[in-house]
Amino acid sequence: MTKVIRSVLLILSALLIMAVGYLWLTFVSPFGYTPTVELPEIDDNASYSVFVYGTLKQPWVRYLVIGRAGKGVPATLPGYKKQALDIKPAPGEVTEGFVIMVSGTELRALDRYERLGVRYQRVELPLENGETAWVYQLMDPVAPELPDQHTN
Repeated sequence: MTKVIRSVLLILSALLIMAVGYLWLTFVSPFGYTPTVELPEIDDNASYSVFVYGTLKQPWVRYLVIGRAGKGVPATLPGYKKQALDIKPAPGEVTEGFVIMVSGTELRALDRYERLGVRYQRVELPLENGETAWVYQLMDPVAPELPDQHTN
């Protein structure tokens, strides 16, 4: 019986190590993140309002990404509709989410998590209350360049 228990514990330990590794790679690691565009400058002494509408609405995700859950204040983004992990302009629609206040260092961590310049762009949009906040929006896919086709 001890061999069975030992095997189960070994499998559970391996699964835990894999889960921790996955979370580290996804939320914290700089590996696999090379921005393709020049990123906007971030002032370390400033604080930033960020509207979150997807996974970052979860306090535990924010904790993993920026090192603290922070308090999310309910907010709405008019003129946009949430579609999976993105928001799309949609007149008359409203996307519900939270506004979180972050430091420059935390904004850089969010940029890394969202893969700014690779997967998402960060745009400043007006909220329903009249304030503005940074919002991560999926980048439009760029059509691949086709070689010139000359006819002779």
